[in-house]
Amino acid sequence: MPHPRVRSVLLSRLVNKPQGSSQSEILDELRRCILDGEVPPGSPIPVDGVAASFGVSRIPVREALMTLIGEGLVDHRARTGYRVAKMTVAEFGEIYLVREALETAALRVAVELAGNSDDEQARAAHAALEAAIRAGDGRAHHRESRRFHLALIEPCRMRRLLHMLSTAWNMTEPLQPMSHLDAAERELLHRDHAGMLAAFTARDAEALIGVCGDHHQRLQTLIARLPQDTGLFAEPA
Repeated sequence: MPHPRVRSVLLSRLVNKPQGSSQSEILDELRRCILDGEVPPGSPIPVDGVAASFGVSRIPVREALMTLIGEGLVDHRARTGYRVAKMTVAEFGEIYLVREALETAALRVAVELAGNSDDEQARAAHAALEAAIRAGDGRAHHRESRRFHLALIEPCRMRRLLHMLSTAWNMTEPLQPMSHLDAAERELLHRDHAGMLAAFTARDAEALIGVCGDHHQRLQTLIARLPQDTGLFAEPA
């Protein structure tokens, strides 16, 4: 019997959707549900049910799912059909290594190109993140953490690099890892964020890269500690 956390909740998120939706609209909505953490890893995606929700045939639904497979957000197996993609703990850690490499490259350029308006956006994102931590809101912490990191790297203006980073980041979103941390762990990560913000606004590239490296090491440690008995991780092959 499947773990209660991985029963499909997708159809309950697709009520009252516009009938006759286009393939791109279906794709956007399915992606949104997955990235928002509304549909946990391993959740089944019933093609017929999704098609009925949008008032379309199975064809545009399958096309949307094929795109999501290419993005690493959906898996397909002959016997079990479509499901929100699951990763092993090791695979999850690999994605964070990719994120670190891309983020480091982006930060080196961003800190040199950033201006006062970028500093203001970074400070606003940091304040929103701090408010989420103080409120003990794990989902908001997860969302605002990404917003803060993006505020630091977007000034790099390296469109292709940012696209690759976004793709890698999206692959970790269904699990919502930051929402599984306790208050002490969130506070440790937030101290790193404060150091990153200070280095960014001071235009100290080496300090920024150093704090970022420490931050990602801490993330790897915390990822290794995430509970593995929830059904949200795939079993190693």
